Amino acid sequence: MLNSSLFSSNFISNMASGSNSLMWFRKGLRLHDNPALEYAAKGSKFLYPVFVIDPHYMEPDPTAFSPGSSKSGLNRIQFLLESLVDLDLSLKKLGSRLLVLKGDPGEVLIRCLKEWSIGNLCFEYDTEPYYQALDVKVKNHASVAGVEIFSPVSHTLYNPADIINKNGGSPPLTYQSFLKLAGQPSWASTPLATTISSLPPIGNTGNFAVSGVPTVKELGYEDLNEDEWTPFKGGESEALKRLRESIANKEWVANFEKPKGDPSAFMKPATTVLSPYLKFGCLSSRYFYQCIQDIQKSVKKHTSPPVSLLGQLLWRDFFYTVSFGTPNFDQMKGNRICKQIPWKNDDELLAAWRDSRTGFPWIDAIMAQLRKCGWMHHLARHSVACFLTRGDLFVHWEKGRDVFDRLLIDSDWAINNGNWLWLSCSSFFYQYHRIYSPTSFGKKYDPAGNYIRHFLPVLKDMPKEYIYEPWTAPLSVQRKARCIIGLDYPNPVVSHDSASKECRMRLGEAYELNKKLNGRVSEEDLNKLRRKYDNESTIVDSISRKKKQKLIC
Repeated sequence: MLNSSLFSSNFISNMASGSNSLMWFRKGLRLHDNPALEYAAKGSKFLYPVFVIDPHYMEPDPTAFSPGSSKSGLNRIQFLLESLVDLDLSLKKLGSRLLVLKGDPGEVLIRCLKEWSIGNLCFEYDTEPYYQALDVKVKNHASVAGVEIFSPVSHTLYNPADIINKNGGSPPLTYQSFLKLAGQPSWASTPLATTISSLPPIGNTGNFAVSGVPTVKELGYEDLNEDEWTPFKGGESEALKRLRESIANKEWVANFEKPKGDPSAFMKPATTVLSPYLKFGCLSSRYFYQCIQDIQKSVKKHTSPPVSLLGQLLWRDFFYTVSFGTPNFDQMKGNRICKQIPWKNDDELLAAWRDSRTGFPWIDAIMAQLRKCGWMHHLARHSVACFLTRGDLFVHWEKGRDVFDRLLIDSDWAINNGNWLWLSCSSFFYQYHRIYSPTSFGKKYDPAGNYIRHFLPVLKDMPKEYIYEPWTAPLSVQRKARCIIGLDYPNPVVSHDSASKECRMRLGEAYELNKKLNGRVSEEDLNKLRRKYDNESTIVDSISRKKKQKLIC
C-alpha cells in the first residue's frame, strides 16, 4: 500500500470527498513514488489520468536536420512513446488507463476541467520555463473555477525554491555551497511509496477524442528499421529493471567514481544509463537516492560526492536549482552568470561537427553514436563539447546545446544548458586552458580504435597506428585500408595545435574584457573582438599566400 505519511493530513482532509480528479502526466511517467497520483486517487469518485500529445513537440518537421519534430529527434520521441505505453499498461493493471489527448496542452486541460467537472487537478511540479508558463495559465483558470490544485515537487531531490530562499534569494553557484545549503533531504529516512493497489475508475469522457498511445507512424513518421532505433527502451518497467541490475553489484555502486569510466565502451556502457529514465521521470530520483543510500550503509567504505553515484544525483539537483533561479539560463545574452564571449556563428563548422565530418575520428565517432543511439558517455560528451567550443572550433555553445537537445534521449533543459555553460568555460568552470585532445584522449581508453571502427565503418580497416590520425597514414596504407583521406573520409577541419592555441588566446582576451567591464559586455564590444580576429586571419592568409607564391617562383 502507498505510504500516506508523505502528505499533510490537513491538506488531504480538505479534498472534496467523491469529487472527480485529473492526474496530468508530463514527466513523472511512473507509479512508484508519485505523490501527485497518490493524492489524485484519494477519495475520488472518478480519476482521469491524462497525457496530452503536444503537436509543437511531436509533429514531424521536414526541415529539421534529422528525423523528428521541430523540438525533438525521433529517438527521444520513440523513447517517450514507449514510456507512455508502459505507463498505460501499469494503469490498466489497476483498472484504469492512460487517456491520450492531442492539442495545445493548456487549452486541452482547461477544456478537461470544464467538461469532466474536475474538482482536483494534480500534476508534478516542473521548473522548466515552458512548463512554468503553461502552469500559470492552467492554474489561473483552475483557481477561478474553484478547482483544487496539488502540484508537489517530486522530480528532484529538493525543492529548488527552498534552496534559493536559504541562500538569500539567489541560487548557489558552486556545487559545494549547494551541498552545504541542501543538507540531507527531509524525506530521505522515510520509506517512499513504491506500490499502489488500486485506482478509482475513469468517468465519462464525453465528446473528447481520447486515443491510445500513438505509434511514430501514426504521428506521421516513416517506418525505420529496428537497427536504426536507440538500443535503450523507454518506460518505468525498464527503468526499475535497469536500476536493479545496476545496484545488484554493491561493490560497483560503493566504488563508483566520476569522471572515471571508459567513454569508448559501447557494447556494455560504463555507467547506469539511467539518465533518460530520470529525465522522463520513469525512475524517481528520490527512490534512486534511497537505494544508493541503503547500499552505502551496508558497505565498509564508499566514494563521496561529488564523484560518487549519490553525488551525480546531487549534481542534477544543483543544475536544476541554478537554472530555476537564473533568468535567461539557456542563453549567453542577458545571463548574469555567463561570460560574454565572441563565439563564431559558423554554420559550416557546426554542420561538420554535427554530421561526423570534422576529420577527427574520435570526435566523429562520438557524434555518430549520438545520432544513432541518442546517448553517449559523459566523457565523450565532454570531448565533443570542448572541441566545438573552447578547444578547436570556437563555435557558440548555444549551437552545440541545440544539437544535443535534439538528439539526446536524456536531454534535460537544466542539465543540458548547465553542462554546455560548464564545458565551454562560460560559467561554473573557468580553466579554459585545459583542453581535451581530439586524438590522444580517446586513444588512452581504446588504443586499437574499436569504438571508431564500430561507429565509422569507413575507417574499419585503418591500422591502429593511424586510426586516430588517419591523415598521417601513407597513401599506400590508405589504399590498403580502402579509405583515401580527403575522398572517403575528410581531412581535419582544423589543425588542433594551432586551433587550440588560438582558442586559448581568444578566451583569455574575452575573460579580460569581462573582468574590465565587470561582466557588462555589449554586443558591440564582442563585435570589436570579432573584427580584430577577422583582420588577423586575413593578414595570416595573405602572408601564407605570399610565401606560396615565392616558392612557386
